[in-house]
Amino acid sequence: MVPYTVIKSRRRSIGISLDRDGNVTVRAPMLCTKKEIENALREAEGWIGRTRAKLDRVKAEAEGAGALSEGDIRKLGADMLRVLPEKLMRYSALLDVEYGRVSVRNQRSKWGSCSAKGNLNFNCLLMLAPEAVMDYVIVHELCHLKHPDHSKAFWAEVESVDPDYKAHRKWLKDHGGALMARAHALE
Repeated sequence: MVPYTVIKSRRRSIGISLDRDGNVTVRAPMLCTKKEIENALREAEGWIGRTRAKLDRVKAEAEGAGALSEGDIRKLGADMLRVLPEKLMRYSALLDVEYGRVSVRNQRSKWGSCSAKGNLNFNCLLMLAPEAVMDYVIVHELCHLKHPDHSKAFWAEVESVDPDYKAHRKWLKDHGGALMARAHALE
């Protein structure tokens, strides 16, 4: 049995998560027994192993590229603010949408977001991704102005502007964790 930490709360089901160091946390209902928790962990052993292997790959890729300093991150943010206006203008015109405020942050887990008010947020680390991947994230968030969900209509809208969006999503899935790890390695 893998070592784990249990957090009990007023939830209805057992949830298992790993932090970026591979430590296992089990979130469980207040009345959940140790046996139920260990059964859930046994069922999740394959997932835990695969996730730990992925975390090891991400860590190795991040260490190979090197940690980003605060200065590096500030520069990425400034660069992102410089390239965003033209890209937003081009893609918002293609999609026939209007957006609100735009901000750039160094986020731990998100590449972009779109608020109910139409405000857009982007991760400065997108500057380290291939340009087509950055463009995909921009298109993705702009499409949320029409479809505030991930419905078939939403994905059809994304594909209308970015026919290769699946490859760009895969790039983020395969390499995005390493970018995030580089930015937060010094914390």
